[in-house]
Amino acid sequence: GYEHCYTFVTNRIYNKVMSTLLIADDNTQITSILKSYAEKEGFQTIIAANGLDALEKAKKGVDLVLLDVMMPELDGFSVCKEIRKTSSVPIIMVTARGEDYERIMGLDIGADDYIVKPFSPAEVMARVKAVLRRIETTHASQITVDNLSVDLQSFSASINGTDLKLTKKEIELLFTLVSNSTRAFNRDALLDQIWGYSYYGDSRTVDAHMPRLRSKLDAFDHPKWELKTIWGVGYKFEVLE
Repeated sequence: GYEHCYTFVTNRIYNKVMSTLLIADDNTQITSILKSYAEKEGFQTIIAANGLDALEKAKKGVDLVLLDVMMPELDGFSVCKEIRKTSSVPIIMVTARGEDYERIMGLDIGADDYIVKPFSPAEVMARVKAVLRRIETTHASQITVDNLSVDLQSFSASINGTDLKLTKKEIELLFTLVSNSTRAFNRDALLDQIWGYSYYGDSRTVDAHMPRLRSKLDAFDHPKWELKTIWGVGYKFEVLE
């Protein structure tokens, strides 16, 4: 399980400066259990029982947000959208509903991960560590090829200086492909690279994002590069002769 997969991620990595988790859920039993597990893993915790409270506490500065979708006052999707207007803090959405469109919508509006209830607290902690590890190990943050520029630090991308208005995941996908232009990525590799785990082998996550990304790129002229589909393999960013 996830406990085994992430045994190599030690608490020491995160305890250099103790990370603070905001746990937002109106179910007090869930917040109590997650708080207990998180503190055993060396995290500080802040609890929010509704969406408005979660938004206010997130604005004060935390290192990661565990955000339930169904909350009173303001739902998790709305909270995520508001947070993303001013912050790139990692957000993991938590929901009791597992429909694909909800998961994709959560990721599209800027969530870094998505967990469906019921879950094991150990799985949640593994996901938290994986997201924080990805952020800590992201070194290069900006790349430019011809008229295309992608900045992972500010989560922006432009062609000829015009903002492409990409979602967070679209920017991460584009940055990964552009910065590895000699490589063709299969769907599983992109799932692992962008979402940080094998996502239950659900390649539909990539296939749902890629057409939208390509349509935004194709709205602009780019004769010197192309985002290609390699049939039977996956996707590749190719610099043209």
